Amino acid sequence: MNRAQSGKLALAAGALALGLATMTGCGYINPQQTTHQYASSDGIRADLGPLQLRNMMIVSAGEDKPGRLIGAVYNSSSQDVNLTVNGAAGSQTQVPVKANSYTLLNDSTDEAILSTSGAIPGSLVDIKVTEDGTNVTKTVRMPVLDATLAEYKAYLPAGSEPTESASPTPSPSESAAGAAH
Repeated sequence: MNRAQSGKLALAAGALALGLATMTGCGYINPQQTTHQYASSDGIRADLGPLQLRNMMIVSAGEDKPGRLIGAVYNSSSQDVNLTVNGAAGSQTQVPVKANSYTLLNDSTDEAILSTSGAIPGSLVDIKVTEDGTNVTKTVRMPVLDATLAEYKAYLPAGSEPTESASPTPSPSESAAGAAH
Protein backbone atom coordinates (compact mmCIF):
# COMPACT_ATOMS: atom_id res chain seq x y z
CA MET A 1 0.00 0.00 0.00
CA ASN A 2 1.47 3.35 -0.99
CA ARG A 3 1.24 6.67 0.84
CA ALA A 4 -1.73 7.91 -1.23
CA GLN A 5 -3.79 4.81 -0.50
CA SER A 6 -3.00 4.86 3.23
CA GLY A 7 -3.87 8.56 3.34
CA LYS A 8 -7.25 7.88 1.71
CA LEU A 9 -7.87 5.01 4.14
CA ALA A 10 -7.04 7.22 7.11
CA LEU A 11 -9.26 9.99 5.76
CA ALA A 12 -12.20 7.55 5.30
CA ALA A 13 -11.71 6.15 8.82
CA GLY A 14 -11.64 9.68 10.24
CA ALA A 15 -14.85 10.63 8.41
CA LEU A 16 -16.56 7.46 9.68
CA ALA A 17 -15.46 8.19 13.26
CA LEU A 18 -16.67 11.79 12.98
CA GLY A 19 -20.05 10.60 11.63
CA LEU A 20 -20.50 8.12 14.47
CA ALA A 21 -19.52 10.69 17.05
CA THR A 22 -22.03 13.17 15.64
CA MET A 23 -24.91 10.66 15.65
CA THR A 24 -24.27 9.44 19.19
CA GLY A 25 -23.66 12.99 20.43
CA CYS A 26 -27.25 14.00 19.59
CA GLY A 27 -28.61 11.14 21.64
CA TYR A 28 -26.35 12.07 24.51
CA ILE A 29 -27.49 15.69 24.61
CA ASN A 30 -31.21 15.18 23.85
CA PRO A 31 -33.15 12.73 26.01
CA GLN A 32 -35.06 9.99 24.23
CA GLN A 33 -38.78 10.75 24.09
CA THR A 34 -39.59 7.06 24.50
CA THR A 35 -38.21 7.11 28.06
CA HIS A 36 -40.65 9.85 29.14
CA GLN A 37 -44.05 8.55 30.30
CA TYR A 38 -47.09 10.75 29.77
CA ALA A 39 -50.84 10.56 29.21
CA SER A 40 -51.16 10.41 25.44
CA SER A 41 -54.94 10.77 25.37
CA ASP A 42 -57.59 13.08 26.82
CA GLY A 43 -57.49 11.43 30.26
CA ILE A 44 -54.84 11.33 32.96
CA ARG A 45 -52.69 8.59 34.43
CA ALA A 46 -51.89 8.07 38.09
CA ASP A 47 -50.50 5.31 40.29
CA LEU A 48 -52.12 4.59 43.63
CA GLY A 49 -50.54 1.78 45.63
CA PRO A 50 -51.17 -1.41 43.59
CA LEU A 51 -53.65 0.42 41.34
CA GLN A 52 -52.73 2.06 38.06
CA LEU A 53 -55.29 4.51 36.71
CA ARG A 54 -55.06 5.05 32.96
CA ASN A 55 -56.84 7.52 30.67
CA MET A 56 -59.13 8.62 33.51
CA MET A 57 -61.60 11.45 32.90
CA ILE A 58 -65.10 12.61 33.79
CA VAL A 59 -67.74 12.96 31.07
CA SER A 60 -70.50 15.40 31.99
CA ALA A 61 -72.99 17.77 30.40
CA GLY A 62 -72.18 20.61 32.82
CA GLU A 63 -70.71 21.75 36.13
CA ASP A 64 -73.74 20.91 38.28
CA LYS A 65 -74.70 17.82 36.27
CA PRO A 66 -73.77 14.19 37.00
CA GLY A 67 -70.43 13.01 35.67
CA ARG A 68 -69.37 9.55 34.54
CA LEU A 69 -65.87 8.39 35.34
CA ILE A 70 -64.28 6.55 32.41
CA GLY A 71 -60.88 4.98 31.91
CA ALA A 72 -59.10 1.81 33.05
CA VAL A 73 -58.06 0.68 36.54
CA TYR A 74 -55.38 -2.04 36.79
CA ASN A 75 -54.79 -3.96 40.04
CA SER A 76 -51.32 -5.55 40.36
CA SER A 77 -51.95 -6.95 43.87
CA SER A 78 -53.03 -10.46 44.83
CA GLN A 79 -56.21 -9.22 46.54
CA ASP A 80 -59.42 -7.60 45.34
CA VAL A 81 -59.53 -3.86 46.09
CA ASN A 82 -61.98 -0.99 45.79
CA LEU A 83 -61.11 2.36 44.30
CA THR A 84 -63.10 5.15 45.95
CA VAL A 85 -63.43 8.40 44.01
CA ASN A 86 -64.51 11.54 45.91
CA GLY A 87 -65.44 14.53 43.78
CA ALA A 88 -67.04 17.93 44.29
CA ALA A 89 -69.91 18.63 46.71
CA GLY A 90 -69.63 15.23 48.41
CA SER A 91 -70.08 13.22 45.23
CA GLN A 92 -68.59 9.74 45.47
CA THR A 93 -68.41 6.48 43.54
CA GLN A 94 -66.65 3.18 44.11
CA VAL A 95 -65.01 0.87 41.59
CA PRO A 96 -64.25 -2.77 42.51
CA VAL A 97 -61.13 -4.23 40.86
CA LYS A 98 -60.31 -7.96 41.01
CA ALA A 99 -56.85 -9.19 42.04
CA ASN A 100 -54.27 -9.20 39.21
CA SER A 101 -56.88 -7.89 36.81
CA TYR A 102 -58.40 -4.68 35.48
CA THR A 103 -61.72 -2.88 35.21
CA LEU A 104 -62.65 -0.89 32.12
CA LEU A 105 -65.01 1.89 33.12
CA ASN A 106 -65.97 2.37 29.47
CA ASP A 107 -68.10 -0.77 29.63
CA SER A 108 -71.80 -0.15 30.13
CA THR A 109 -71.86 -2.70 32.97
CA ASP A 110 -69.30 -0.82 35.08
CA GLU A 111 -70.71 2.70 35.22
CA ALA A 112 -69.10 4.87 37.89
CA ILE A 113 -71.26 7.99 38.31
CA LEU A 114 -70.51 11.08 40.41
CA SER A 115 -73.61 13.09 41.41
CA THR A 116 -71.90 16.26 40.15
CA SER A 117 -68.85 16.75 37.96
CA GLY A 118 -67.77 19.84 39.90
CA ALA A 119 -66.37 21.75 36.92
CA ILE A 120 -67.40 22.96 33.51
CA PRO A 121 -66.42 20.70 30.60
CA GLY A 122 -62.97 21.58 29.33
CA SER A 123 -61.51 22.21 32.78
CA LEU A 124 -59.73 20.19 35.46
CA VAL A 125 -61.26 19.26 38.80
CA ASP A 126 -59.52 18.03 41.96
CA ILE A 127 -60.56 14.46 42.70
CA LYS A 128 -59.51 12.45 45.78
CA VAL A 129 -58.88 8.78 44.96
CA THR A 130 -58.38 6.08 47.60
CA GLU A 131 -57.70 2.36 47.34
CA ASP A 132 -58.68 0.20 50.29
CA GLY A 133 -55.98 -2.52 49.99
CA THR A 134 -53.14 -0.38 51.38
CA ASN A 135 -55.24 2.71 52.19
CA VAL A 136 -53.28 4.95 49.84
CA THR A 137 -54.98 8.29 49.06
CA LYS A 138 -54.03 10.81 46.40
CA THR A 139 -55.55 13.98 44.95
CA VAL A 140 -55.42 14.18 41.16
CA ARG A 141 -56.55 16.85 38.70
CA MET A 142 -58.94 15.11 36.34
CA PRO A 143 -60.26 16.55 33.07
CA VAL A 144 -64.00 17.06 32.60
CA LEU A 145 -65.19 16.53 29.03
CA ASP A 146 -68.61 16.72 27.41
CA ALA A 147 -70.26 15.42 24.24
CA THR A 148 -68.53 17.98 22.02
CA LEU A 149 -66.43 15.07 20.75
CA ALA A 150 -68.80 12.45 19.36
CA GLU A 151 -66.84 9.56 20.92
CA TYR A 152 -67.82 10.75 24.42
CA LYS A 153 -71.55 11.23 23.77
CA ALA A 154 -72.33 7.61 24.69
CA TYR A 155 -70.70 8.13 28.10
CA LEU A 156 -72.88 11.01 29.27
CA PRO A 157 -74.78 9.85 32.37
CA ALA A 158 -78.39 8.81 31.67
CA GLY A 159 -80.76 11.78 31.67
CA SER A 160 -77.99 14.34 31.05
CA GLU A 161 -78.48 16.78 28.25
CA PRO A 162 -75.50 18.66 26.81
CA THR A 163 -75.37 22.33 27.82
CA GLU A 164 -76.06 24.72 24.96
CA SER A 165 -73.22 26.98 23.88
CA ALA A 166 -73.09 30.43 25.45
CA SER A 167 -72.88 32.28 22.13
CA PRO A 168 -76.20 32.29 20.27
CA THR A 169 -76.21 31.41 16.61
CA PRO A 170 -77.85 33.96 14.32
CA SER A 171 -81.26 33.03 12.92
CA PRO A 172 -81.69 32.96 9.13
CA SER A 173 -83.57 36.28 9.16
CA GLU A 174 -80.76 38.00 11.14
CA SER A 175 -78.15 36.64 8.71
CA ALA A 176 -80.16 37.89 5.71
CA ALA A 177 -80.63 41.32 7.31
CA GLY A 178 -76.90 41.59 7.98
CA ALA A 179 -76.10 40.68 4.36
CA ALA A 180 -78.44 43.43 3.03
CA HIS A 181 -76.31 46.23 4.51
